[in-house]
Amino acid sequence: MLAATAVACPFCGVVGRSLAERRDTAAVTAVGEAAGPAARGSDGLLEQPFILRQTIRGPLPGGNAPVTARVEGAVEGFAVLFGAGPRAGAADRWEAIAADEALLAHVAAAPATTRPAAERLAWFAARLDHPDRPIADDAFTEFGLAPFAAVRDAAGGFDAGKLGAWVVDPGIDQRRRGFYGLALGLVAVRERDAAMRARLTAVLRGAIDRPGTDVRAGFDGLLAGLLVAEGGGGLDWIVGRGLCSPETRAGDARHALAALRFAWEQLAETVPRDAVARATGGLVDNPAVAADAVVDLARYQAWDAVDAVAAAWGRFGGDDPLVRRAVAGYLAACPLPAARAHLDRLRQAEPDRLRQALEAAALR
Repeated sequence: MLAATAVACPFCGVVGRSLAERRDTAAVTAVGEAAGPAARGSDGLLEQPFILRQTIRGPLPGGNAPVTARVEGAVEGFAVLFGAGPRAGAADRWEAIAADEALLAHVAAAPATTRPAAERLAWFAARLDHPDRPIADDAFTEFGLAPFAAVRDAAGGFDAGKLGAWVVDPGIDQRRRGFYGLALGLVAVRERDAAMRARLTAVLRGAIDRPGTDVRAGFDGLLAGLLVAEGGGGLDWIVGRGLCSPETRAGDARHALAALRFAWEQLAETVPRDAVARATGGLVDNPAVAADAVVDLARYQAWDAVDAVAAAWGRFGGDDPLVRRAVAGYLAACPLPAARAHLDRLRQAEPDRLRQALEAAALR
């Protein structure tokens, strides 16, 4: 029944490896120049020959013969190459990405991954809007991989004006909006001027209130940013907007649940956990997230929701085995006599379904 605690940004989507990580884990990182066209290898992957011109990290292999590297697309001109070791002449030992002078300098100058995370992020914060898109993407990747504590400690490097503009910009990369919302909340909570802090939180509230479709990328990060900025008061505002209710539309309900999990895991000092549990309980009757809300309540040991959770079996369980599994797991874990009574009732009414649900919950 327990879900893993997020150790990296939960509002950034899936990010790959950063360039600094690839540089620091490679035996050799070098500047190379394309020495021929790209072609499919015997394994069907695209590969291309390069002449190594200069090392960025590690010793270059001996000789002047070109090396063959895997590429995502044909490279014209220079590239940064990551090699795996002394046998890096083989195609499966090198990877290359196209790089102009700015990106090559970025790879060379990026702080080592052994340095403190907050210190490293302060360096990348100024590059989130770099005009060279690969550099901006790499800066975002660094934040996407970092633990929240490190992002919080690096918040002094954010530009409040830019963040405020980004969260309301309809043309912004939707994958980034959630992180920018979280970052704006971090800036707001650090702001000592009350009037400025109010303006920053007003931007977040306005972005949350803005009409949108049911698929609002980054909406969870906007909610989390408000929780960071305003603590329990922010949660009261979110609940008051009806975003933690049975009527909340599916996409928004999923975003709200993600923000509540974040508050439980990271904001216990400013957002009371009993309030987080109550808000989560408001989503038990929402068909889009009922099963997940019940699992979260079990993880929070919010046993006062036992009757609402048991009722979800009859409301949604007939059609949704995930709800049955979640409800059974919650009732089995709950120490209250009411939980035993609900289990006995279900055992009498639907013995096979309850048994299957309990078995599924135990395997989760």
